Amino acid sequence: MLTELRGLNEECGVFGVWGHHDPAPMCYYGLHALQHRGQEGAGIVATDGEFLRAVRGEGLVNDVFDETKLKALQGKAAISHVRYATAGGSGLANVQPLLFNSTTGSLAIAHNGNIVNATDLKRSLERQGSIFQTTSDTEVLAHLIKRSHLQSFEERAKQALRLLKGAFAFLILTEDFLMVAQDPNGMRPLSLGRLNGGFVVASETSAFDLIGAEVLRSVEPGEMLIIDDTGVRSSFYTEERGRAICSMEYIYFSRPDSDIDGINIHTARKRLGIQLAKEIQVEADIVTGVPDSSISAAIGFSEQTGIPYEMGLIKNRYVGRTFIQPSQELRERGVKMKLSPVRQVVQGKRVVMVDDSIVRGTTSRRIVNMLKEAGAKEVHVVISSPPLKNPCFYGIDISSDSELIAANHSIEEMRDIIGADSLSFLSVEGLLQAVGRSPEYKNCGQCLACFTGEYPTSIYSDTKLPHEKEFVR
Repeated sequence: MLTELRGLNEECGVFGVWGHHDPAPMCYYGLHALQHRGQEGAGIVATDGEFLRAVRGEGLVNDVFDETKLKALQGKAAISHVRYATAGGSGLANVQPLLFNSTTGSLAIAHNGNIVNATDLKRSLERQGSIFQTTSDTEVLAHLIKRSHLQSFEERAKQALRLLKGAFAFLILTEDFLMVAQDPNGMRPLSLGRLNGGFVVASETSAFDLIGAEVLRSVEPGEMLIIDDTGVRSSFYTEERGRAICSMEYIYFSRPDSDIDGINIHTARKRLGIQLAKEIQVEADIVTGVPDSSISAAIGFSEQTGIPYEMGLIKNRYVGRTFIQPSQELRERGVKMKLSPVRQVVQGKRVVMVDDSIVRGTTSRRIVNMLKEAGAKEVHVVISSPPLKNPCFYGIDISSDSELIAANHSIEEMRDIIGADSLSFLSVEGLLQAVGRSPEYKNCGQCLACFTGEYPTSIYSDTKLPHEKEFVR
């Protein structure tokens, strides 16, 4: 659903290509497939082997690029980025990829994630003479690499990556190669593919399908890839590795046609709905999912219970961001512009409303109210994830715990607040079982911090939540 309805935002999406005769259009199409991961800004940096050239702008991919701008990005390789809109503001200075020029060579960096010790590293670098041009934590990596005294770029990059804590999937482009790096826990998705003798890297495999690339594999936790004209070379920059990918990628963020670690997102969400149906008991006439990410789980819940699935809620795909309205009545109407109940489907029915999560509870309350206004006899809300009780520090705009309804209320209190006849959540164990276990990865391959409060990395006292970041205008 749209961010105004959901209260959840993904940090960004990255796409890169090496060894293609026209890389910028490939990035353009790849970013379209990743547009759901960020709508605030987009950028492409390309190289012809001698120079790095950039086109960046605020807005959607179609707003930033046209044929003329893409033609200006001739070369053999490119990296690109979409970023999401934060509550902290916006600005071209922070639109990625960031491009750095120096007498010792240029480099561009695209980043998905959040570095939790970025503030501490910035202070240290500034004491050594660094001057930052943006407020993005991505810039920290460039300074660390440039200030290293090790001989090769690869060694300098590995040394810098070992200093970073948090979630990060980096694409680094120079005139000579494309470097790919994944954090030691692999918290953000990143995959490698092949395209007409060249190689592509993307946050989601759905981007490969759009351009006709072959999916090779996921990038491993703590792995560094060097892609150049000779092929792909893999190494690891740390021995402390263990998969803990963000659970919300399976639950909400990734496209249903994407795969993560060989697990299809639609199939995983459908299994979430099946598992949820096994854990709870509810009597109802129809099942409906909140568009779009909850539809797969709703189908699974329907199949497991035998309760018919119906399209009880319709999303208007042609409504963009609305202005903040001055009255409660107009705010409610703004929600109805984006999501509408199908009266003839829900009227007089006991409805199971499947959703993927509850953040503040505001949206759930409005949807329940809309269904009842449309004549639903009962509305039973079932959530295909555990209660969100803890903020995320790794690149997802989940609010501070003071704003999370599940952190401050019991399930019974939450049910009353949203006006549902019943409210049920998936268990943590059910989540792990439904998505699928990976024996080679610790913690079954998932980060569960927003549910359990057990973070895979240290959290620093000055760590900023994604929505608390301040951006240069």
